[in-house]
Formats: sequence, structure tokens, C-alpha cells
Amino acid sequence: MNKKIILVICILFSIAIQSQTLKLEEIMKGNAFIGAQPENERWSLDGQKVYFDWNPNNELGTSTYFWKNGLSKPELATPNEAAFSKLDFKKTNNLDLYYYIDKGRLFSYSVKSKTSKKLYQQSSPIANLQMGVVPGVLYFRQNENLFQFNTNEGSIIQITNFRKGKSDEKATDKGSFLKSQQEELFQFVRDQEALKKWNLAKSKTTKSDFPKPYYYGKNTFGSLKVDPKGNFATFRLIEDSERKSEKMERFITADGFNQIEDTKEKVSVDNLLATKFGIYNIAKDSVYFLNFSSLSHIQDVPKYFETYEKSKTVEKKDKLIVVQEPIYNENGSYAISEIRSQDNKDRWIVSLNLQNGTFQEIDHQHDEAWIGGPGIPSNSYGRGTLGFLGDNETVYFQSEETGYSHLYSYNLKSKKKTQLTKGNWEVRNVSLAKDKKSFYLTTTTTHPGNRNFYKLDVANAVLQPILTKDGAHEVSLSPDESSLLVRYSYKNKPWELYVAPNKKNTNLNQITSSTSDSFKGYSWREPEVITFKAQDGTPVNARLYKPQTANANKAAILFVHGAGYLQNAHNFWSTYHREYMFHNLLVDLGYTVLDIDYRGSDGYGRDFRTGIYRFMGGKDLTDQIDGKKYLVENYGIDASRVGIYGGSYGGFITLMGMLTTPKEFASGAALRSVTDWAHYNHGYTGNILNFPETDPDAYKKSSPIYFADNLQGDLLMLHGMVDDNVEYKDIVRLSQRFIELGKKKWSLASFPVEAHGFKETYSWVDEYSRILNLFNDTLLKK
Repeated sequence: MNKKIILVICILFSIAIQSQTLKLEEIMKGNAFIGAQPENERWSLDGQKVYFDWNPNNELGTSTYFWKNGLSKPELATPNEAAFSKLDFKKTNNLDLYYYIDKGRLFSYSVKSKTSKKLYQQSSPIANLQMGVVPGVLYFRQNENLFQFNTNEGSIIQITNFRKGKSDEKATDKGSFLKSQQEELFQFVRDQEALKKWNLAKSKTTKSDFPKPYYYGKNTFGSLKVDPKGNFATFRLIEDSERKSEKMERFITADGFNQIEDTKEKVSVDNLLATKFGIYNIAKDSVYFLNFSSLSHIQDVPKYFETYEKSKTVEKKDKLIVVQEPIYNENGSYAISEIRSQDNKDRWIVSLNLQNGTFQEIDHQHDEAWIGGPGIPSNSYGRGTLGFLGDNETVYFQSEETGYSHLYSYNLKSKKKTQLTKGNWEVRNVSLAKDKKSFYLTTTTTHPGNRNFYKLDVANAVLQPILTKDGAHEVSLSPDESSLLVRYSYKNKPWELYVAPNKKNTNLNQITSSTSDSFKGYSWREPEVITFKAQDGTPVNARLYKPQTANANKAAILFVHGAGYLQNAHNFWSTYHREYMFHNLLVDLGYTVLDIDYRGSDGYGRDFRTGIYRFMGGKDLTDQIDGKKYLVENYGIDASRVGIYGGSYGGFITLMGMLTTPKEFASGAALRSVTDWAHYNHGYTGNILNFPETDPDAYKKSSPIYFADNLQGDLLMLHGMVDDNVEYKDIVRLSQRFIELGKKKWSLASFPVEAHGFKETYSWVDEYSRILNLFNDTLLKK
């Protein structure tokens, strides 16, 4: 028999045996196959128990479990205990006393006696509980107004009086012929009107200490907050605007009738709305607005305008901004706030003087692409890391000033700014210690794919290692900071809970075991995190899944993670756990799989994060092509037998690969993919591509629909029909382009009950069966 035929038979026999090891029907069950991992972990107020949500028995949903010293395994919490453990407790100076809101009612709680006392309940619920400087004085919001509750005196006082609409006094009466006629003809009508005006004037002579009403019209009112001394209330007004939302239709419904739903607003410069930051002086019963026109660079025109002729006529004016709720120091003597430009290119931190309605600028951060990074949200309405140290005059915050997100402090008296952490790594999470002189930090110090845990004393700025082994550590400190509750995972080990003493280089003690026997029955690969050089010299990380040499089929598949700004070539358990298991199945079949953290991905600093600015499908796509080249040159992959697939942003890159570099990939599977960025949502897209009205070139070169005529390879598209993130209409519009252009090498699989993230196992199985068949049919030589 021919040696080549024998080799093919051996390979096929090997594939047939190994494919029985992992079955799509099983791995596509996700956590039902793996085992549901613990989440939402927290400590009890006394630090004696840890609570978490878990589903070890594969029920319909999670339940709350607890663990404490002495238990061999976690136990199920009672419904009341579970609900109590999730409440947001507010500390007081009395270590035994806490306050909390439950279902719109106010309670106090004693840790020692473990008893709650109901303090306030009305039909209108309360929210936003705040502690005042004076012990026993609380503030809360009810019906869009603030109330002061003095528990020492038992008094409850409404301290603001905000109302929607216009004052009756200010309402303009357009009048009518009939009204004018009545006043003209009848003395009675004239007398009644005179009496009404007299009574109104009389009532104004009687003074009341109840706050005057402030009417805010049709504007959106929010972010109402009182200062700890109870002297000022701040709020935000957003101009009234009628904005058009996308419509989505549901076909599979309980009553058999189609349903139409509003979903998202498309990206547009029209979605930038004027906002005002208001101050209510409680003592003076007056409202005034703070003017931020003197912020540095507030009139700067973005550089991308220079690429258009019309930029020469752009009028300089203040950028539209959003001012966040103030943050106060412990004694209420200082107020600071974060301000963002709505084009997300500027971030200011300011110190506010609420009495005078003035401010002083502390820090200005600018990015010609967009502001973002760990501790610095990319949403202009989001809040970043910001707070006070224990001296009540030093502020801390995060900045990408050096190219990586690091921790800084600023003293309001000396005006001295200090960089507390340094290096080509990121501070991922910041928690101020109880002494307010040190921090607990989660960082990427040892590797971009790790989440390490350190303590940092402000005085010496030296990182003290606590948890530094490879993987990810999500840490919750016990109330007295003596113990750690840690959610940890590794590349091939799902999340579990551990406890440990809070000390240098501590050791973890596992308290949950979540993985199923079926999951543990397979030897899951530990993909190597490799680094290759992109064509512009940038190092790019990727997960590499390699088959045994004897089983290798010389075909490769590139997986493109979603979200754009997300990391997947890391050392911990992936949110793409189905894809991780699918990649193990592919390797069993002889494929080599490369999962790349392309340009725009999370975890690698500012330049990497913004590498896709004004061109999605640029460097993020060439990173895929450079990854393919790496496989061809180093692992014997046949360049003509490489496929690509991914979902959401990964689906978009798949489309761009198939349509703008049609000779690079033999086939591609695009799941829930954006086809035209002008039809995607406002916040995400406006950061990266600016706005269709101001930067149309960026949208045109970044949208696959403009390149439909280039299709050569085999393209499979898959999309949920009730996707309220990337609308089903996206894929319908591209399909119409293919039809009009006479393209044949494409197909579309539609899933009538699935949204952006699929839920049903049968949908996952159908979807990935089609993907597997596509690659087997196109990448394996007959």
C-alpha cells in the first residue's frame, strides 16, 4: 500500500479516536459541563464568614453559600442570611454600628448583638445613603430630593426642593379670545383675579424655612449629593433632547405576536449633550452653576480635524463636559471632582470651592485618541480611581501619563504631585487600606497576563508582594484586614475561592471545588503565551495551542477575541471558556491554534490600547497576519491552509481579513460581527473613530461593508436575531451587498432566540458544528 495512503489512514484513525475525547455537545454546555465557579464573594461584617454565589449542584441558578473556619466545605446560607450578606453597609465611627438601606427602608445594625432596627419606612423608597461628619447624622435621597436624618434627635428634615417642569408663576399664559372676552365683560371675573393676586402677594410676606422650589424644566436631573457637613447639595442637569433609538424585532414570543423593542443609539455627534453642574447652598436656599470655561485646553480642536478641509473654518468653543459627583475628605473640608470632555480626549481633576462656586485645576490628562486604561474609564460619564488619603489633604488618582496606568498623589496645600508606582506595567485595581496611609494594589508587575497583589506604603512607595504567582488573584480583604478572600484561576484551571492570612508571600487555602468529574476527566492544555514581533516592531502576545508532531495537519486557525479592549492571551481562566475547550478539540484534530492579543487589546499600556484609533481593521488585522506568518515560519504551517474566526469585534476582524486581505485566509467564520461602524453604538465607537459627521474617512476605511466585492475565500456568518448590541440588521445589510455583487462563497446562519451572548446550548452546538465543518472542509486537503 502507498506510504502516503497509510499515513492519511493513520491520521484519520487518530483523529477519529481523539475526537471522541471531547464532544461539541458536551463542551458547548459551558459551565454546566465545567462546573459553575463561585462569584460575588464578600466577607461578613464581623469577618467570621465569607459569602459567595455558587451552583455546585447544577441547578437552574446560583444560590448563596458561606464558609468559616472549622467547616470542611461551604454550606448553603438561608434566604434571609443570603439577602443580608449582599446589602451595602455604611460604616460609622462606632465599630459596632452600621446603617443600610433594604428595599427602600433605612435600618441600623449592631455587629455585637447581630440585630437590625428599622428607622425609616414610607411608601416612597429611599436611596443613596450618606454619612455626615456629625456622628448620628445621615443623608438620603427620596423622590429626587435630599433629607437629613438626625438619629440623635429623631428628626427628619427635607433640605432640597427640586421639581421637574416649570413654576406656575413663570408659566406664560398665552390667553385666548374667550378668556379675554370674559375679563372684558364680567366684573366678577376681574374681582376673582385680583383676589388671587392679593392672596399670592400676602403669602410671600410670611417667611418659611422650608426650601424654595427649584424647577429644572424638561432637563434630566441627577447625581444629587450632599456634602458631609450638610451645607451644600450638588447635582447635574443634562439638556433635554429627543434622540432616535434603533429598533429590534422579536419573532419567537410567548403569545405568537412579534414584538418591537428600542435598543441603542447610533454613534453621532448629536449625542453630545450640554450638561450643567449645579450647587444648592442650603443655608442661603439658592442655586448657582459652576462655570468651567477656564479649564486648560477646553477649547482645543482635535488634531484629526486637520485632515479635512473644513477644519479651517471650525469655530473655537468650549468642549462639552461631564462633571462627576464630588468626593469629600473625611471632615468635609475639601471637595474634588473628575471632569471629562464628551469627546473623551480630556480628563481634569479639580478641587471645588462650593461656597464661592469656583475651582482649582489639579491635573489635566489628554489623549488625541481617547482617555482610558485601568482606573480611568473610557466613558465620559464613568468614574475613575479618585479619593483622599488619611491626612485629609492629599488626593490619589490614576493616570496614563507615562504610557501605563499608574497611581499618583497630589497634596492640595503644597500642590505637589507624586508618582507612587512606576514601570512598564499597569495598576489594575486600587484599594485604600484602613490606616489610609497605604494601598492594596492589583498589578501586572510580573507579566501582562498576571494579576498580582501587593501592599504599598505611601511613605516609601515600595511594593510588598503578597500574591505573585502566575494567574489572576481577585482579592477581598476581611474587615480588619488580617485575612484575604481570594478568587484565583490559572490558564487551564477555572476560578476557585481561597483564604489566606494577609502577609508577605502568603499561601492560599482552597475552600471551594467546582469543576465536574467530566471536566476533570480530560487533560486540558496549558497554552503557551508567546510573543512575536509585529511588522512595525511592536511585541504582540498570543496563546499558542500546538498538536503533537505526529498528529499535526499543517493547518492553523486564528481566534480573534471580542470587545476590542479585552485581554485573552493571559495566564488565567478565560471568559471565552467554550472557545478554550473548542481549541483543545481542534488541537486533538491536528490543528494549530493561535489566539492573539492584537492591537487595541487590554493589558499592554496606552500606545497598544489606542493602536486602532481612526482605523479599526488596521494594525489589529495586520497583527493577525503577522501571527499567521509566525506560524508558517516557526511551526511548518501551510500558508494556504489558515482560517480565522471570532465573535463581536472578533467577527468584525474576521470580515476585514476576508474582505480586505482576501488571499491571506482560506476561510473565516464571523460571529455577531459589526459590518458598518456608523450603525454601532455611540460611546464605544465615538472613542475610536470619532463621529461619522466629523470623521467619515475613519468610518469608511474601518467598515467591512465597503469591501464586500473583494470576497474570495469561504465565509460563514452567524448572528443572533435578537442581538441588541450588534443588530441583526448589520449582517442583513452585508448579505444584501453580497447578493447585489453576485458573491456566492458565503452563507448566513441565523439564530432566532439568541442575543449577542448566546444562552441556549443547542444554539452553541449548532453554531460551532458549522464552524468546525467549515474549517474541516476548507483547510484539510482532500
